[in-house]
Amino acid sequence: MADERIETDSLGEIAVPGDAYWGAQTQRAIENFPISDRRFGRRFIRAIGLVKLGAARANRDLGHLDDERADAIESACEEVVAGEHDDQFPVDVFQTGSGTSTNMNANEVIANRASEIYGAAVGSKAIHPNDHVNFGQSSNDVIPTAMHVAARESVAHDLLPGLRTLETELAAQADAFDDVVKTGRTHLQDATPIRLGQEFGGYRRQIEKAIDRIERASTELDELALGGTAVGTGLNTDPEFAERAIAEIAVETDLDFREADDHFEAQAAHDAMGAVHGTLRSASGAMDKIANDLRLLASGPRNGLGEIDQPENQPGSSIMPGKINPVVAESVNQVHARVLGNDATVQAGAERGQIDLNLYKPVLADAFVESAGILGRAAETFGTKFVAKLEADHEHCADQVERSMALATALNPAIGYDAASTVAKKALATGQTVRETAIEMGHLTPEEADEVLDPARMTSPGILGEE
Repeated sequence: MADERIETDSLGEIAVPGDAYWGAQTQRAIENFPISDRRFGRRFIRAIGLVKLGAARANRDLGHLDDERADAIESACEEVVAGEHDDQFPVDVFQTGSGTSTNMNANEVIANRASEIYGAAVGSKAIHPNDHVNFGQSSNDVIPTAMHVAARESVAHDLLPGLRTLETELAAQADAFDDVVKTGRTHLQDATPIRLGQEFGGYRRQIEKAIDRIERASTELDELALGGTAVGTGLNTDPEFAERAIAEIAVETDLDFREADDHFEAQAAHDAMGAVHGTLRSASGAMDKIANDLRLLASGPRNGLGEIDQPENQPGSSIMPGKINPVVAESVNQVHARVLGNDATVQAGAERGQIDLNLYKPVLADAFVESAGILGRAAETFGTKFVAKLEADHEHCADQVERSMALATALNPAIGYDAASTVAKKALATGQTVRETAIEMGHLTPEEADEVLDPARMTSPGILGEE
């Protein structure tokens, strides 16, 4: 093909790379938005391809496209959905707030590829980007529809599988560590004994509840704006178009998409995107908390808490031989920081629609899909490469429990709070254990001390020393 060809739009002629499927409006957008070099990724391109595919099938069934053109458009859409033309979507994410540039990018790519399939030349407009590919649609309903499809698929296929893997690995370690009694900590100070398995069970429950929240919230994304066109009234759209097109999208994705209950809400506001991303932020926060806890528990190996041994994923230092760092956990911390930033973007964009259209659609979509993708991959990696490979230091945990001042708590029912406080203070001053001090002060016999100060019994409900 020639190095360039000339394409036209309502503003006139413009030169387009000869090997590009995009046309005049895409080229203008490339030149107008040299902002970030950040492009829409696979999830969103697939989503907009699915929207155009559903639209082509609906328009053929309704008699608005002849079979030959509809077949060519459908074939081109299927190629876009499959990822064969991702390099043909060069428009920067930071563009017109409606996403019109990206909608036209899709229309032009599909129209030119379909023209080729149809037997006509690229650029001929034998299949027209507006009259055929975009028939019955507007950027104002196509882009929010693609946003929901991309977000819903990214949650279902990128995020939730990773979180489920992490939950599974935490559950396995909760079982494996159930017999490991260790020092509990509140305010980062020694507290009464706890089983390591109980701590991991708490982590597992955090992730389980995060999954539940995401699953419940993400059903809000099932409503699609398609059929509303410019301001939500459905002008120039067949009354049956939206239902038919969305049914095709639902079949292709195996998700329960349906037409929006109110098209004016669906185009002017994106509260659902904000609400669902809020559950992603919450899940990310849970992972961040767990990663930080495990980093603390694995700190050392000789001068930290050292209650668990972390996997040797890679050398930790360019200068300190033998140093191993919790690198996977640290990646989770960094992902959380990014998700927090994306959440600020999503919330700010979702709440700032003006009158009949929200004009933050591209950045909303990009931030949401990025969060779901990186969070899902971080959860998968955290589960398989870190959590699953942790080992408990049984001997160190037992020794730390025996030396803990918090064991004095178990003395309260046996000798009273005041006497127990005296024992604790003396033990701390002398360096003795609580057990040794209580026996030395005559509060307990050795046999009574074994009964009252049994760390394993302290990890379950009940009053020690009572029958």
